[in-house]
Amino acid sequence: MTTTAADHASVPGPGPNNPGTAASGRAPEPVDENVWLEDIYGEEQLAWVREQNSRTEDLLEDAGYAGLEAGILEVLDSTDRIAMVGKRGDWYYNFWRDQRNPKGLWRRTTWESYLTDSPEWDVLLDVDELSRAEGEEWVFHGATFLRPAAGSPYRLALLALSPDGGDANRYREFDVEARSFVDPAAGGFDLPTAKGNVSWLDADTLLVASTAEGLPGTASSYARTAVTLRRGGSLAAAPRLFEVPEDHMMAVAAHDSTPGFERTFAVDYIDFFNRTSFVLRDGDWEAIDVPTDVNVSAHREWLLFRPQQDWTLDGTTYPAGALLAANFEDYLAGRRALTVLFTPDAHTSLQSWSWTRSFLLLNLLKDVSSEIRVLDPSRPTGNADGGWAATLLDACPPLHDVNAYAVDDEDEGPADGGAGDDFWLIATGFTTPTTLLRGTLEHDGDGTSGVVSRHAAVKASPSFFADADYEVEQHFAVSDDGTRVPYFQVAPRGLALDGQNPTQLSGYGGFEVSRTPAYSGTVGRAWLERRTTPAGTDGGAAHSRGGVYVVANIRGGGEYGPAWHRAALKENRHRAYEDFAAVARDLISRGVTSPRRLGCVGGSNGGLLVGNMLTRYPELFRAVSCGVPLLDMRRYTRLSAGHSWIAEYGDPDVPEQWEYIKTFSPYHLLKDAVEYPETFIWTATSDDRVGPVQARKMAARMLAMGIPNVWFHEALEGGHAGASDNRQAAALQARSQHFLWKALAG
Repeated sequence: MTTTAADHASVPGPGPNNPGTAASGRAPEPVDENVWLEDIYGEEQLAWVREQNSRTEDLLEDAGYAGLEAGILEVLDSTDRIAMVGKRGDWYYNFWRDQRNPKGLWRRTTWESYLTDSPEWDVLLDVDELSRAEGEEWVFHGATFLRPAAGSPYRLALLALSPDGGDANRYREFDVEARSFVDPAAGGFDLPTAKGNVSWLDADTLLVASTAEGLPGTASSYARTAVTLRRGGSLAAAPRLFEVPEDHMMAVAAHDSTPGFERTFAVDYIDFFNRTSFVLRDGDWEAIDVPTDVNVSAHREWLLFRPQQDWTLDGTTYPAGALLAANFEDYLAGRRALTVLFTPDAHTSLQSWSWTRSFLLLNLLKDVSSEIRVLDPSRPTGNADGGWAATLLDACPPLHDVNAYAVDDEDEGPADGGAGDDFWLIATGFTTPTTLLRGTLEHDGDGTSGVVSRHAAVKASPSFFADADYEVEQHFAVSDDGTRVPYFQVAPRGLALDGQNPTQLSGYGGFEVSRTPAYSGTVGRAWLERRTTPAGTDGGAAHSRGGVYVVANIRGGGEYGPAWHRAALKENRHRAYEDFAAVARDLISRGVTSPRRLGCVGGSNGGLLVGNMLTRYPELFRAVSCGVPLLDMRRYTRLSAGHSWIAEYGDPDVPEQWEYIKTFSPYHLLKDAVEYPETFIWTATSDDRVGPVQARKMAARMLAMGIPNVWFHEALEGGHAGASDNRQAAALQARSQHFLWKALAG
């Protein structure tokens, strides 16, 4: 029997989902007639989901959809795409999915073989075969190797396997030489499915943070406790190693086994942006003395610091987004001599860094285009801040994303024939297929010109669309408060600026995540090269032109570092939405598109973004594709991992904070007599991060209000990504792209 929202709309008495007297100090909650849909796996709830899925599939899965899905799947399953590898010892490991292996192969090869057009792969684990044998839909989430004794090969690894694509993993010990799991009956590690992390302490001991076997979880649904697990033991009986308060986000424990620098660390993640790091000394945890919003990382003798806000130490203020270094032992001993390695400016931010054996690679963005600097710790500059000599890596064309990271910093250096100072470069752009390069860093011969880099292409992805027919431009819109907001536009050469181009606007704007240029065969085929020939549904003349794809770099993201992110936190969240609306208006004013031809798409926090476009700026858009979204911001902290995001959005239980949160809670902003854009809301049952509940409730409320052209689809597996294999990913992307095209192109 299908149950409707009306059957559950009335619950007697005041309570958590009904108006009435709020708990002392807690903000009252609006009526929620759809709270019944929060039972994720309830029979009636899944019946509602299946009914909506069928309705949506009837709309979207026409002849045009079938061809579109097949084209996307061809891209995802292409055997010509780059098989990215990671080096462990003498082997290069890869995880690969294609049409024949939808769940994937974990495999390895030698460097000499990898350089050929058809490497010889040694298959270690066939996940499809494992799933069939065990009757479980396993999704491979990576491998963590035990560092072997000097001179021995890497052999034992812990494989992370999710039963449904969610964030909870089962960790199982695997022997790569035997190509099999180590039998638990013989002492092999096999940890129950749970959220958490695992690290090798030694060959017979793990450090485990988990919520399995009765270990407590935090309010955010992550591990609260880390234990020391001996081979053959159980989590429930394992000695407690580290624990955090329940209202903190999670506990993590890890061991650094670098020879000569062996150390055990623990981190109390208070929230997404605050943490306290500890190092184990003589059986006791010693806190690394920094403010909680200063990120800390250790490498050999170095300790690196990246403050999220300006940090004043001993009279010197270091700006947010800077990178600083100190000697590890000196800092823990109380000496506070910091070396400034990077200082941000109005255009340049630090995105990530990676150590080779002798050098430090900095991945920067300069107005959202990549720049890479190589720092040499052995050569202080002699400047007042004591910085390290820096060399610019000549590998970054404009309007491209290029990232550098070490191949194997634990190997010998190039002088000894090792790969310790080798690095990977991954370069991509909206119309430039991804290229993998490998290089080596060396000191210059005479000691005067810094670092010499030798790098060359190893592999290149094929083109999946006629990328030469399109051009990439960067523009800047002006937001409501005067801030200049960059965005990328990918469009056919000679674009007609008549407002008639179907345009897809994408964004994220949260958690300091940057949206950078990236090649997508899916976007190329499903949007840029798509054509429409019949007359538009608005009665306009028939036309045949492809789509325009736009990526907005709004505040809340990390494109300009922590300050760009913090500008849209909590009570300032509206700035992210004002930025996105400003980009939409700029596209319209420039004649690229019009409200009739403009749609937006976003997932997760980006789903919240486009949910706010739907409810706050409906006049700017014809269509909204909203994926795995946050939408009910009154109850988000009680759903899945929502409590962990209070630092980003605020706490809706606090009356003062609910006052501003409700201004960007799409579920509570819906109004009668408003002409809303056509809406497609999609999610996954097994998403244990955001969860499917908020998407369900938003769709149910819109449908009950009689809002036309509202569609909902929920994949029954796939986790927060919405898909656990290429076939599911192709279907997910095809539905979103086909929905937008039908709405915008007519």
